[in-house]
Amino acid sequence: MSDTTTSFTDDESKAVYRVIAERRDMRHFLPDPVDPAVLERILRAAHQAPSVGLMQPWRLIRVTDRDLREQIASLVAVERDATATALGDRAAEFLRLKVEGVRDCAELLVAVLAPDDGTVFGRRTLPDMDLASVACAIQNLWLAARAEELGLGWVSMFDPSALAKLLAVPEGAKPIAVLCLGHVTAFYPEPMLTQENWRRGRPWQALVFRDVWGNPEIDP
Repeated sequence: MSDTTTSFTDDESKAVYRVIAERRDMRHFLPDPVDPAVLERILRAAHQAPSVGLMQPWRLIRVTDRDLREQIASLVAVERDATATALGDRAAEFLRLKVEGVRDCAELLVAVLAPDDGTVFGRRTLPDMDLASVACAIQNLWLAARAEELGLGWVSMFDPSALAKLLAVPEGAKPIAVLCLGHVTAFYPEPMLTQENWRRGRPWQALVFRDVWGNPEIDP
């Protein structure tokens, strides 16, 4: 028998699944400011993420200085060009994509993996669980933003060392995401990379195995 103080109504459960299904990696933003109370709710949601050993290894830097934002945009542009070169035959196709909204979004956040605090619990054989914990915080933030009708885009095209220096990040810490947050005209009906015929996502059935690698959970 469920505890009515912790259970969810059918509508509440459906809302959670809808937010997950309609989350998008956004690149197109409006300049309208984000209400401070809404921003605080989103940041609180990020902080409620699970973390291995309760180490909470995430740090979020809110970038409000316009010159600093422009310098971050320049770092992204450098890596965009380098990525295009690495893609070879798909370079021109890649350069047609809008891969970030650093200059356009209302709020710019940088997610940083904090210096290792020595946590062993849950990390003795899997030390990268600190990075996984930061990713959980970003996902919480992403879903909360979608629930607030705000778009968020995760930008990973930058030199971590250069961005760390720009933001005075201490030794041992590492920026892992530039997060563009803000109002949007509309959410993409499907992932942008699918819309642009860059790549299509695989069905979940193709990614779930039973007992051993490659043994499908769902028969084709």
